[in-house]
Amino acid sequence: MPSRDETRRRVIEVASRLLADGGPSAVTTRAVCAGSGIQAPTLYRLFGDMDGLFKAVAADGFERYLADKSELKRHADPVDDLRAGWDLHVGFGLENPGHYLIMFGGARPEAPIPAAKSALDILRGLIQRIAEAGKLAVPVPLAAEMTHAAALGATLSLLGSPAEAHEPGLSVRLRESVIAGIVADVPADVAEPAPRATALAAVLDHAPTELTPGERLLLDELLSRLATRTSPTVAGESAP
Repeated sequence: MPSRDETRRRVIEVASRLLADGGPSAVTTRAVCAGSGIQAPTLYRLFGDMDGLFKAVAADGFERYLADKSELKRHADPVDDLRAGWDLHVGFGLENPGHYLIMFGGARPEAPIPAAKSALDILRGLIQRIAEAGKLAVPVPLAAEMTHAAALGATLSLLGSPAEAHEPGLSVRLRESVIAGIVADVPADVAEPAPRATALAAVLDHAPTELTPGERLLLDELLSRLATRTSPTVAGESAP
């Protein structure tokens, strides 16, 4: 007789196949039970309700997504790592539309999934490396939110239209637009404070200092103000 964990795993696999073949609407109690060889009471004992099952399927999708991310090769330039992460995100969505919709698209109500936080932490880590390299033009949280929102929107937009209707290179163009908005394209000899303030703030997040809590709070506020200041040089105009 299969163990509880084995039965739970089989149910998730069946639900995942139904999701891949027919989308969220295909994952019904009857279809899952028929495919798994169980009765509805067993399904509810394992997952509580159908939302619990969808949450488990989403968590399984996030685990596969994170496994793919862990295999990405690290580049010398962290901006190239961000490009690779974007391409993987969009590619995963196009290859797994059903999973993507419940993972990122709000197709079902769900409580926070730990693996989802891990995915965002990886993105913030990539942005952090760009900041530490002195290449980030905006604060790390803002850059991470901009990147996540744009990649999410791009993928959902592509999923919402037939493949033949997709504009060639849409994802790449959006990716480069986001990078242009968060990465400082400033020559090393230009005294532009924003990327330098962002870099210092990023380094201080992981380095011990001799500052008191009050001094650190003041420094964080000053660095944040400098990091969000857009100079004529960064904006693409001639410096005075």
